Amino acid sequence: MKAYEEMSSEELLKEKAILSQKYEEVKKKKLKLDMSRGKPSLAQLALSLEMMDVLDSNSYFLDETGTDCRNYGIVSGIPEAKRLLGAMSEIHAEDVVIFGNSSLNIMFDTIGRSFSHGVCGAVPWSKLDSVKFLCPVPGYDRHFRITEFFGIEMINIPMTPEGPDMDLVEQYVQNDPAVKGIWCVPKYSNPQGYSYSDETVRRFAALEPAAEDFRIYWDNAYSIHHLYEDPENQDVILEILNECRKAGHPDLVYKFVSTSKVTFPGSGVAAIAASKKNLKDVLTTMKVQTIGHDKLNQLRHVRYFGNIANMRRHMMRHADILRPKFEMVTETLDRELSDLQIASWTKPRGGYFISFDSMDGCAKAIVKKCAEAGVKMTPAGATYPYGIDPHDSNIRIAPSFPEIRELKRALDVFVLAVKLVSIDKILEERA
Repeated sequence: MKAYEEMSSEELLKEKAILSQKYEEVKKKKLKLDMSRGKPSLAQLALSLEMMDVLDSNSYFLDETGTDCRNYGIVSGIPEAKRLLGAMSEIHAEDVVIFGNSSLNIMFDTIGRSFSHGVCGAVPWSKLDSVKFLCPVPGYDRHFRITEFFGIEMINIPMTPEGPDMDLVEQYVQNDPAVKGIWCVPKYSNPQGYSYSDETVRRFAALEPAAEDFRIYWDNAYSIHHLYEDPENQDVILEILNECRKAGHPDLVYKFVSTSKVTFPGSGVAAIAASKKNLKDVLTTMKVQTIGHDKLNQLRHVRYFGNIANMRRHMMRHADILRPKFEMVTETLDRELSDLQIASWTKPRGGYFISFDSMDGCAKAIVKKCAEAGVKMTPAGATYPYGIDPHDSNIRIAPSFPEIRELKRALDVFVLAVKLVSIDKILEERA
């Protein structure tokens, strides 16, 4: 089929009539399908069920130091858990502090602490006239919600297949002292699935911020979340803490990680990794905030996995479930939309999302049309600060939760919506 832009208006109207009939038939089915969030499927959750049997009333509850994990103590996390999450993040256990179940919670606390008490002795952000954050876009909506919640001004930084536009990042960070941070999902980024190049990571490490309290918020959410077992089909990125040390800027980064999409979302283990100076600053607040996080959960994870090699094998079982879904999405889009030249999309090798870009001005209409046919998508604009996509073109596709048969039905609806909205857009522009 030739591209829609190459069709005459009469041809487009004929095509629209055929597609509209199909769309009305779909609406009559009263579907209830959900592709809105990157949640693990029921099959993925079942992979970790045996972890629930690791501890029982007859278990040995002491960690390797002899601390009873049922009681208070070891605010920074048991040593075994620090080693496991350190290995997951490719860093030494000494660089890790274990928190509770959510890395997003750690990020929120880190921003909150910066407002109330400042960063490592710097002026608290609450006392400043202006606080700004750089936001690679499209990006993770929950990152943007945190900075919006605190009233921080957010600045869009375009993403490329190599990572954020580093010329812009350097321009802002090195010249504006009000810029205090940047959100990053460096590996299999949300939603595009891009991984930062070596040059991008080194340029981050080499930053010379105008603000002494500037930090890179390095959300390594998908550190071991590959779709393919073959190493040649897995993305590898440089380890940022090590690069910062080599560049002479050891305090420049906070690195976040969790097992949320490894075991059970909401019941995993999360951690922050950083320099000794940064971790001391974190622990100063943490010792007031809590007498200790859930050490039994830390112990449960450590005893279940044993080491990072077992965790990686576990993640390949996740990949076996996720890979056919991702391939179904990209194969469907390739087959149904490539020749029409009305959209583009990413083909990630890991993570949880596929980024779809429609013609400008079409994303909201596509999502609305999907909803009217019973398919729930992530709201258009969610991948931008304040929910405002300046091009109204980006849609985040989350294929993980639906079962294969449901995913196929949802994709059929999505493709129909894209075609109908695109035809309307072309005809409107011609008019």
